[in-house]
Amino acid sequence: MSFFKKMLASVGIGNAKVDTVLDTAQVPVGGDISGIVHIEGGQVEQQVDRIYLFIKSEYIRERDDRKHSETVTITKFLLTDRFTLRAGERKQIPFRFTLPEYVPITLRSSGVWVETGLDIPSAADATDRDALNVTPSDEIQIALDAVELLGFRLREVTNDYAPRLGAPLPFVQEFEYVPTTKFRGQLDELEVLFRQNNGELELMLEIDRRARGLGGFFSEAMGTDESLVRLHLSRSDLSRGPHAVADLLEDTIARYAR
Repeated sequence: MSFFKKMLASVGIGNAKVDTVLDTAQVPVGGDISGIVHIEGGQVEQQVDRIYLFIKSEYIRERDDRKHSETVTITKFLLTDRFTLRAGERKQIPFRFTLPEYVPITLRSSGVWVETGLDIPSAADATDRDALNVTPSDEIQIALDAVELLGFRLREVTNDYAPRLGAPLPFVQEFEYVPTTKFRGQLDELEVLFRQNNGELELMLEIDRRARGLGGFFSEAMGTDESLVRLHLSRSDLSRGPHAVADLLEDTIARYAR
């Protein structure tokens, strides 16, 4: 093993390579992600401390009157412990993990991806990135359908910095709707957060920004959730389908939109 090859590997030339192949790139919230990590040794033998699979996304944070995009790790999974990867050696590591229920849905500008990393001491770590299409769970889809049944049109979906509301994440995924029929003229917009927990769902609503003057309601500046309107949907509520949930949602909005 030449010193020259070791030096090249330390800066990523002739280093190990990694490629993650997902069984499917479309996974629902709380569903399983699976696939195979393909590893190929470089020109020299290398120690790999561990291999991680990261689920990542981005959120918007305002600083100095400017909006900045920041990357965040939603969760990570340990695939292997330390091992030796010989020069030119090929390995395949199958995996299957469950996505957390707080992973953001892939809509509009809210992207999610899988990043695989080989932790190689004293060398450039090999990485691979694959886009992930996270779809709504059955529970969230029922709520989304219910909002549309009330004549709300989805205008925007954003990941916004809000550490008090986003635990365990530093952001929340905000669904911003505009009324087109039933509540048109009463509301400027409806903002919704979804929190899923073991088959149940909580909707956190900001119903009438115009009347209350709560600009940036879900933002860092708000710093509290005391003015949130909460609608808890049990498994029984959700099992009755979108129309029944729409009735519950309409009653809740009507109480606060007057």
